[in-house]
Amino acid sequence: MNFLNKKIFSIISEQARLSDVRAFVIGGYVRDSLIGRKSKDIDIVVEGSGIELAKKVAEVIGTNVSVFKNFGTAMLRWKDLEIEFVGARKESYRANSRKPIVEDGSLTDDQLRRDFTINALAFSLQKEDYGALSDPFNGKEDLERKIIRTPLEPDTTYSDDPLRMLRAIRFATQLSFTIEPASLEAIYRNRKRLSILSFERINEEINKILLSPKPSVGFYLMDSTGILEIILPQLIKLKGVENQEGKGHKDNFSHTLEVLDNLAKTSDNLWLRWAALLHDIAKPATKKFEPGTGWTFHGHDYLGGKMVPAIFKQMKMPLNEKMKYVQKMVQLHLRPIALVQEEVTDSAIRRLLFDAGDDIDDLMLLCEADITSKNSNTVKKHKNNFAHVRQKLIEVEEKDAVRNFQNPITGEIIMERYGIAPGREIGIIKEYIKNAILDGVIGNNIEEATSLMEKKAAELGINK
Repeated sequence: MNFLNKKIFSIISEQARLSDVRAFVIGGYVRDSLIGRKSKDIDIVVEGSGIELAKKVAEVIGTNVSVFKNFGTAMLRWKDLEIEFVGARKESYRANSRKPIVEDGSLTDDQLRRDFTINALAFSLQKEDYGALSDPFNGKEDLERKIIRTPLEPDTTYSDDPLRMLRAIRFATQLSFTIEPASLEAIYRNRKRLSILSFERINEEINKILLSPKPSVGFYLMDSTGILEIILPQLIKLKGVENQEGKGHKDNFSHTLEVLDNLAKTSDNLWLRWAALLHDIAKPATKKFEPGTGWTFHGHDYLGGKMVPAIFKQMKMPLNEKMKYVQKMVQLHLRPIALVQEEVTDSAIRRLLFDAGDDIDDLMLLCEADITSKNSNTVKKHKNNFAHVRQKLIEVEEKDAVRNFQNPITGEIIMERYGIAPGREIGIIKEYIKNAILDGVIGNNIEEATSLMEKKAAELGINK
């Protein structure tokens, strides 16, 4: 096997021989090697102590080894590879936990505990059969057929460790594979077992699905198996089309996933993909039928932004700058669209630049992904309009420098100039100057801002 020609494998093989243990490359690296997919993570399973073998290999190649005694694993780095060693083991599970009872075992025992047949493949590192493939469950055939299948009966696999249900969906999404029908049915039957998982583990899989080339695949699978309703029920509310007076609205669930797929073609920014997933999340709450007009969703951008922190909290995701970024993208996602429907004024462009700041380019990517009409002429028209907005953004930014706007007049300047203490008047003056700059009444410079400050202070009865 050409991919076993790396020097590190011969070193592991020799150290295993000297230690009188048997070692195998197993799991994802083997799977990816067989389908020509690059992988930088290597798992070595040892019939014996994985930790001791890792220490000996680390000594030979002159690197440090990280030992995780609680898990019986050790990890080291070699060039751009991360290599984890573990002793072969067999596992049994209790109903109320995904943490197994672990005992020492053989390679066969270890393969039996693997989640999918394509992840149970192993290459021998023994001198006598170096590179020989161990494939007890026909995983290589499943790779060729592009099938996700469990080594054991699927109900057992998914009930023992419910995270495997999300992993099945994630692998199907990443690899463009199909989950076999028996597995899909078992996932549906065992979906409530997800309750024993931490949201941190769930989020790891959701993020990997979001970062896939076509993330909608994973969300449709989560929907059909009942998982999505458990994890993100707000998305389920987007489903369905209602008609009144012969007028219907688009299915906002499929639209959302189409936007997500569109964005995946232009950006690998995880948090922008989260924004795409949540951009219309408030449409069910704002849906209204107006006779003569049709269906409206007024304010869904603002309310959607308000919903983002609650969703992040519900999913136990950090309420940090990433969350605020997603919130901002959701709240602003209609602004560029509104500009293309009206005359693009410098004032409107300045305000958009001010509100979006350095995230303006990401916002434009999201808005362009939001064009999902099946009418090619409509799509072309919107894309041309967005190109016009992009050009105006460049022109106004070069001229007025408002992307990272800072008011020339600070509270300190006002207090020092008029000898006053902090108070509401300072906020009124600063807001007045900010709006004047954004509306193009004055330039973004200290001279014109000072003159306007004096005018507004006089109106407020503030004297030098």
